[in-house]
Amino acid sequence: MSQSIKKLPDTLINQIAAGEVIERPASIVKELVENSIDAGASSITIELEQGGIQRISVRDNGKGIAADEITLALTRHATSKIESFDDLQRIRSMGFRGEALPSIASISRFSLSSRSAENEQAWQITVDGGHTNETAGDQLLKPARQAQGTHIDVNDIFFNTPARRKFLRTEKTEFSHCEQVVKRIALAHFDCAFELRHNQKTIFSLPPAQHQEAQERRLQTLLGRSFVENLLYFEHQHDGKRLHGWLATPNFSRSQADMQYQFVNQRHVRDKTLSHAVKLAYQDVLYHGRQPAYVIFLEIDPSTLDVNAHPAKTEVRFRDSRSIHDFCRHTLKQLLSEFHSAPIDHQQLNKLADYAGSSYRAPEQTRLNTATVMEHAAALYPSPDSQQDRNTHPTRHQPLTSASIDEMAIFGQEAVQTEDNTAALGYALGQLHGIYVLAQNERGLVLVDMHAAHERVVYEQLKAQSLDLAPQQLLVPLQVSLSASETRFASLHQDLFSELGIQLDLLSDEQIVVRSAPSLLNDSDIAGVVRDMLSDLSESGESDRIEILRNEALSSMACHGSVRANRKMTLLEMNALLRAIEETERSGQCNHGRPTWIQLSITDLDKLFYRGR
Repeated sequence: MSQSIKKLPDTLINQIAAGEVIERPASIVKELVENSIDAGASSITIELEQGGIQRISVRDNGKGIAADEITLALTRHATSKIESFDDLQRIRSMGFRGEALPSIASISRFSLSSRSAENEQAWQITVDGGHTNETAGDQLLKPARQAQGTHIDVNDIFFNTPARRKFLRTEKTEFSHCEQVVKRIALAHFDCAFELRHNQKTIFSLPPAQHQEAQERRLQTLLGRSFVENLLYFEHQHDGKRLHGWLATPNFSRSQADMQYQFVNQRHVRDKTLSHAVKLAYQDVLYHGRQPAYVIFLEIDPSTLDVNAHPAKTEVRFRDSRSIHDFCRHTLKQLLSEFHSAPIDHQQLNKLADYAGSSYRAPEQTRLNTATVMEHAAALYPSPDSQQDRNTHPTRHQPLTSASIDEMAIFGQEAVQTEDNTAALGYALGQLHGIYVLAQNERGLVLVDMHAAHERVVYEQLKAQSLDLAPQQLLVPLQVSLSASETRFASLHQDLFSELGIQLDLLSDEQIVVRSAPSLLNDSDIAGVVRDMLSDLSESGESDRIEILRNEALSSMACHGSVRANRKMTLLEMNALLRAIEETERSGQCNHGRPTWIQLSITDLDKLFYRGR
């Protein structure tokens, strides 16, 4: 190996840069399509052969490249997207480094043809493995025929770097990665049309989607009909930040995190801050081990964002990650708390989501005892004889005698018989095997798992109570051994630990002492909790360990404090439960993530019995 310092040849420099930018064919697709987006294209066509290994073609109708700039476009660090350091501080384009085209050309048989709006003639340049006749200058350009825009054709990827080529996977795998890249960009840019072809077969063709209905049709094409049928659209702005997009309801979940799309200023990213915020928003409503599905867009001031944290620009850094985390978490959690239904279709989902109220105040009782049932029943089923008096004295309640209880039960039954089903969950018809409540509402039949539903009601009641995090002095202070970096991190966050009731002091560079902890941790491994919190804080700037432990305790209490199977319930109790479900946040699932009720429409029932055929 030579020990003298030499300037590397341009071709080798470009190939080294390609190692950072180009991992597989999908990396090339991403760079080229993003360049088309930055060029203002409203239509982009991507054609692949053999998963992109053999050929990648990207054609757009953007502003094009002037003839005298085509050769310059293949020079390292040549770009039209930034001119000064201020531009670098407020990046709005998808790409900006000026490395992609020369890097791609250095490891493929490459051609670029383009026509700008100012020119009637298109020009083409061809590069073979990064080698061109540099002395020929503009003679490298040849006339071409095409409409305004740019067409780039990349063939035989890594043909001159066989060590890289042998690490490529099968055609099916490489195409799957390319398809994912195009999907992500198509989700971020609804105003642009996209067509993806593979081996002369059209995979999808997406027209521009300016309005929400058209956008959801694009979502259906890319992510499936079932995803669209379980969507909650949202949009929220605060303090210069805007969060909008679609969340899948907790009823629609995945075994893997394969349907989670995060976009920051229209750039697809994988960000720990956003992921953690979404995770906390879905807490208590997803079944164990399931993953949420979502497409969310965060728009913030570009100057508060560093998009240059990763060569492939898949990661970003926020100037104030704490405020971003809190903004996203609270927005999404509020949306999910207002949704508490288990709909069949999209229209019903929106209807019940709009119906949901956020002013629910939990009663003191945690069981459906007689007092609670009578209180609900008195408000819901006023006696006809007392209606006039109630109008005169709205705050006066009639005495609950045995006769009036019977009247209320009859009134509730008459509401069903006269099809008075304006309540979201309707009115009870009866009980099935001591487990399920059957109710009739405007749409059809509602089936309620009474234990799961009541468990959610009780759980939310308990959560609404104040959490006592007052520190309790430990009889024997607990010494915790940490790494030097963990100890420094603990000293930086002593105030946060104090807010959660944990008082700690530093003993040495690798040891701390915990002097007090909240009673919530009496039966927990306090040292383990502290270590886990430090790990969370270092990774995302947030820690929800205390909240998780608290919710686990409340979940156990709610489970034991809820009505059990085989408990015989009266119609009054059933209807009181239905009303409580309607008023409770996140009532579509119990706190273990199981559904609490389902809706069967008249159409669904007709299909079961072949009616109308």
